[in-house]
Amino acid sequence: MIYDIIGFLVSGAIIFIAGKKLSYYGELLSDVTGMSKAWIGLILMAAVTSLPEMMVGISSSMFIGSADLAVGDIIGSCAFNLGILSIMDLFTTKDKPLFKNVSQSHILAASFGIILIVMAGLGIFLNENFVFIPSIGLFSMSFAIIYLISVRTIYRYQRVHPQVSEETKKDGLPSKRKVILMYLLFAAIIIITAFGLPHFADGIAEKSGLGQTFVGTLFLAISTSLPEIAVSLAAVRSGSTDMAVGNLLGSNLFNFFILFLDDVFYSKGYLLKDASDSNIVSIFFVVLMASIAIIGVMFPQREKKVFMAADTFVIFLFYAINMIILYKLS
Repeated sequence: MIYDIIGFLVSGAIIFIAGKKLSYYGELLSDVTGMSKAWIGLILMAAVTSLPEMMVGISSSMFIGSADLAVGDIIGSCAFNLGILSIMDLFTTKDKPLFKNVSQSHILAASFGIILIVMAGLGIFLNENFVFIPSIGLFSMSFAIIYLISVRTIYRYQRVHPQVSEETKKDGLPSKRKVILMYLLFAAIIIITAFGLPHFADGIAEKSGLGQTFVGTLFLAISTSLPEIAVSLAAVRSGSTDMAVGNLLGSNLFNFFILFLDDVFYSKGYLLKDASDSNIVSIFFVVLMASIAIIGVMFPQREKKVFMAADTFVIFLFYAINMIILYKLS
């Protein structure tokens, strides 16, 4: 078990460091290409920071054959990404709570996220096998379709409602070729390192007796969300709050496209049907947390009473309760 824990921690550290570098070159990519930082945060950065979830999901589905690790990682990652919003609020000033500094366009991403998580809950809960093609469930196929619709809808919304405050380009930028190559390099490091995480997580689950649902939802989800933590905290400190929030909500959307891919690579049956019903608990809490985030964006707090605003504190509280319930169920 010591070997699994050390391997897990080392892999997580590598992913975290590579995630910080990815954030740096992601911002440079915006500068050298002229692409909107909001769009890069929501789509490009979100997709790349979700690469660990993709690699872990494919590895869990194809090689380990564990539906619980694959589904638990995705749902747990969605919950943890929303929990990161509370962590980010700790780094904002008292008179500028997190949701006071972001665009209402994030409501679209959070709403689509709720639609996707509810579809996942239906796929786990219903007894019947709703099949799209052999070995791929109808609900899994809907993840890919809804994700593409959400990307198109958000893109069209941002074109009609462009960001008012876009940062100006920096002087002395490296070449576009160098930025793209370094961006791809750190993305590759994250992909390769993430492949080993399910092996270590499976060992911890088996030897500790905690169960794959709890380990997948907590330890595996947190480790695969390390790039999101690195990107979000770096963005908040540099004043790019919109990019940080967009990255987290965009990652949640892309996570369900990953769940579709996991089902494609899962050969034992139908991924959602083989996952534990305990995952429905996390689904309920993700819906609650995303709903609070929507309320927070629409009606942001004027100032923080203590360390967090009321909305981000409630999100943190829901995440903590979710983990406690899952631990008791395990």
